[in-house]
This record gives sequence, structure tokens and C-alpha cells, in this order.
Amino acid sequence: MILPVRLGERSYEVTLRPGCLRHAGELLDLNRRVLVVTDAGVPQEYAAAVAAQCRQPHVFTVPVGEGSKSLAMLERLLKTMLEQDFTRADAVCAVGGGVVGDLAGFAAACYMRGIDFYNIPTTVLAQVDSSVGGKTAVNLAGVKNIVGAFHQPRAVLIDTETLSTLPRRDVSAGLAEAVKMGLIADAELFALFEAGDPMSHLDDIIFASLREKARVVTADEREQGLRKCLNFGHTVGHGIEAAAEGALRHGECVALGMLPMCPPALRARLEAVLERLALPTGCDLDPEQVLAAALHDKKAVGGTVSAVLVDAPGSFRFVRMTAEDLRDRIALVLRQNESKRTVPIDSQAVRP
Repeated sequence: MILPVRLGERSYEVTLRPGCLRHAGELLDLNRRVLVVTDAGVPQEYAAAVAAQCRQPHVFTVPVGEGSKSLAMLERLLKTMLEQDFTRADAVCAVGGGVVGDLAGFAAACYMRGIDFYNIPTTVLAQVDSSVGGKTAVNLAGVKNIVGAFHQPRAVLIDTETLSTLPRRDVSAGLAEAVKMGLIADAELFALFEAGDPMSHLDDIIFASLREKARVVTADEREQGLRKCLNFGHTVGHGIEAAAEGALRHGECVALGMLPMCPPALRARLEAVLERLALPTGCDLDPEQVLAAALHDKKAVGGTVSAVLVDAPGSFRFVRMTAEDLRDRIALVLRQNESKRTVPIDSQAVRP
């Protein structure tokens, strides 16, 4: 399947095909210097397969986790390209998840004011969402994605065979972003999650998620209006993620962040979907820490935060929330009771 992202001279194609990683040399221009960026948690054979198809590859492996999305790691990538005499004719290729894509894409955006960037996502989270759209960034002083640039990839290759090595927890966490897309833009996609086993429809879910993402990005590349809808679940979710300090996956935090942004009837439906995916519907964190982190988010302006609400699948609306509004909504997923599927903050595994 081929999905075009139409952005004029920055247009590109997303290729969704099992096994396409092994044909990267046919689908991408790798006949040049290429910095192949991956992380230590990605099977080494994936980056090696891409490197073998490059004329002059340089593989750079970063440590696993959000800690690699730093200015220090960005500097290391840039120094590597400088030392290897990269020019504007050369390229960067990410092979891995969202951390690798954000970091490598930002390095490509910065080096010589922008060189070609290819994205080969190997996680569900990156395949359904972050690999498309051109958002690249690193974290600073505990604030997620606060330093970055819009830098569209030249092409994206999605090989679903790479998902076979993912732990179940990471698959579930990644699918939270697809649930988000169904809620804000595609009621039929959300219905797939309500109807049964999403793993039997994984290719369809990935394609549908990216189709809607591409539609939004085409209409609003630099997040001046419509694209802000993609932040559904992220206002509270980023607050939870910051307060959790790495104990919860990004997708788990987004799952929790979506719940208080829905009315009670839809919230109950969403909880059922999240439970089927082995995602949390509650967590044990200090509400004031979550609130402080959410208010420190880059969407906060003048003491209020821009948020996205969903009243029915396939639709959304924007609102501005005060600290008190946000505190009340945060309480819906942080309060402890037996009806909530609560994940303790020190838990490193989602129950199947």
C-alpha cells in the first residue's frame, strides 16, 4: 500500500508493505553517505540490513529511552556527520521507534540547515503516528519535545514484519495512538477496536491511522489550527508521562490522557477498549505533580492550556482549560478505586 503525503515540493510517499525494509535500496536513494540511526533496543539486523544497501553507511546506535532525546545526543550525531564529511547531498535514516525518529529527524533538520531524512519505523507507535508529519525534536529540562523543527521525511517505509519482535506491552502502547486517531477522525477505525481483536486488522489499522494523519498534516503542516487535534490525550498524558519519570510508556500515558477528555458514556466505551488492549485506565501518581507538568507543557498559554475534547467517535472540539478545570479532569484517572484498572507507578509490565 502506498499513501501519499501531499505537501507541494515537500511531498513524499509512505510505503506500507511487509518485508519492504529488505528493499530499502530500491525505494530510497541510499547511493550516498547515510547516517543510519537506531537504538540499542532495536534488533541490530534491521539497521544492518539498511546499512548494507547504502553506498557509504555510518551506523549510530543510541541508548534506549527518552534520555537519548537530548541536546547532548543531538550534538554527537551532528559531530559524527561533520567528522564523516557529510554534505547537503547526503542523508540521515532512522531505523527504530519514535525516539530515534525524533532525534534523527532533528539532526537532519539542523545539519547544514537541512539534509534528506528517511524514516523506517519499527514500533507500532511510530508506524501508526510519529513517523509521518515532520515533527522532530529533543527534550530539554524535563520538558518533552520543547526544542525541535518541522522537517518532513523524503520517504517513510513501514515494514510490519519488524513488529514481530516487539513485546506485547509495546504493541498495546503503540495502538493507543491509533485509538486516538479513531476517536478524533475515523469512527470506523474506533469501531475496529470495539469489535474484536485489533491484531487481526493490524495493517488496516496502521493504514487508516496514517491516512487520517496525512489528511491533517496536508491541511495544517505546522500546527497552526487543525493539526492541534492530534494532541488529543496528550495534555494530561504528557503530564502523567513527566510525573511517571519513565515508568509508563508514552502510549499508556496517552491512553490515560484521553479518558478525562471524553463524556461519561464515551469514557466507558473507551475504558473497555483500553482494557481489551491491556492498557491502563488509572494510575497511582501525585495529581499536583501531573498538573504542574501539564501546565508546563508547550501548549500552555497565560495560565490556561489548550485541550481537545471528543464527544463522539470521529469528531473533536478545542477548548481552553484553567488549572482548576484540568485538576478536576486529572482526578478522573488518578483517583484509586476498584473500578479502575490501575497501574502502580513502579510497575514495569502491563498485565495481559
